Amino acid sequence: MEIKVSREELKQGLYWTQNVVEKKTTKPILSNALLECTGDKLKISATDLEVGISVEVPAQVKQAGQVAVPAKSLYDIAREITAEHITIKRRDDHWLEINAGSSKFKVVGLSPQEFPSMPEMSKKNVVSLDAPAIKAMIEKTLFSVSTDETKYNLNGVFLEAVGEKGLRMVATDGHRLSWSERPMTQSFQLAKGVLLPRKGVLELQKLIQEEDGVLPIAIEGRNVMVQRGPVTLFIRLIEGDFPDYRQVIPSKNDQNAILPKAALVGALRRVSLLSQDHNRGVKLTFNSGQLELMCSNPDLGEAREEVECQYKGKHLEVGFNYRYFLDVLSVLEDETVRLEIKDEISPCLIRSDVDKGFLSLIMPMRL
Repeated sequence: MEIKVSREELKQGLYWTQNVVEKKTTKPILSNALLECTGDKLKISATDLEVGISVEVPAQVKQAGQVAVPAKSLYDIAREITAEHITIKRRDDHWLEINAGSSKFKVVGLSPQEFPSMPEMSKKNVVSLDAPAIKAMIEKTLFSVSTDETKYNLNGVFLEAVGEKGLRMVATDGHRLSWSERPMTQSFQLAKGVLLPRKGVLELQKLIQEEDGVLPIAIEGRNVMVQRGPVTLFIRLIEGDFPDYRQVIPSKNDQNAILPKAALVGALRRVSLLSQDHNRGVKLTFNSGQLELMCSNPDLGEAREEVECQYKGKHLEVGFNYRYFLDVLSVLEDETVRLEIKDEISPCLIRSDVDKGFLSLIMPMRL
């Protein structure tokens, strides 16, 4: 195998592999990228068996072939050298000779036969979804995904079709829930909802950042394929049942507190300066025309702040994780926040008047 490739093209191709390859693994091959040279292109692939990515870059192929090479090492080389082009030649023992101007490297490679096979997906099932809508939906749900690996069925974003052309994303960690629903220009049929792993959704989010327009996507069996220009992303779905999220959404939260979002965000940030790190608790006290926020820490002291609000309900004192509120408010497009509450043991609902398809739920906590 021998190729000549633009340093910039190689660097951009390897960039996509960096968050996919396993940094610490008992399988060394998973920290490698597979280089495949055919015709006039170089295909770079990486996978951790849950998420896979392939990128095609133009190249002058002098001799076709393939080899697995440490993804981070080759990316670092491509970033640091100054020559415009790089020549890569594989030896019989899978070592790679890399020449770029006055820079010369010899890198240990591995046999391409050790590299896991990537899913073969039929393009006949590809549908084009609205990329800006998918991007917004991810931003409004991803922060609620559980990071507790023992709760595997909560470690992703649940995706399901709504009606003929609607799409819904839901995420929860058991303490909070985020729901985002948007209409699509093309019908997207899903007989049953699917669960996308958090790492796959993060890569999908990065892929959409590149441009707007449409997002070609296909779901077959336990795999999702997404294409964006020269990049193809493969995501293996989580096998497990997502909880029935509709059951936890209260229908009788008849106490409403309406206040400026900026005022609530500022108050939360200030009183949380003295919160306890392990529970991040803040007590919200609802009185007529006023919301009081209070954080207490036996080691540091106590912080209180009052915010004027539209509230005419009964006196209520409820504890919440302030971080959950800040996460929701950071994606809420509204200038005004409406907190829908019922009592001290029921969750708080936050809806959006700007984005009618958005809803967030925060469970109370004992302080």
